[in-house]
Amino acid sequence: MKLAYRFGDHWALIEVGKGLTIGLHPAAEKSPVASKGSMTIGIELTGSIHEVVKALETKGVRLRGIISEGKAGLFAHFQDPDGNPLYLAQLNSGHVNKGEGQYQQA
Repeated sequence: MKLAYRFGDHWALIEVGKGLTIGLHPAAEKSPVASKGSMTIGIELTGSIHEVVKALETKGVRLRGIISEGKAGLFAHFQDPDGNPLYLAQLNSGHVNKGEGQYQQA
């Protein structure tokens, strides 16, 4: 695994293999280590989060609330059939590229 991006102590992106990355966040009060929901799988999108959400909703996936927007981009949270938390992320490359984090050079 290779560190691809680090945003201070808030988030890091690890390259696992061809086309597969893992985003890591530190434990927090609302998601302490070893508690249900403390591990969430995020899926970074290259297209429109709105189109993907529509497609998932037509297949019966229920989102937890509406798509949220922050400096880092757009996010949509839902659960898999076993109750594991998942989210979609359409990242704001302008925020990432402003130097608020740092991509590691290969």
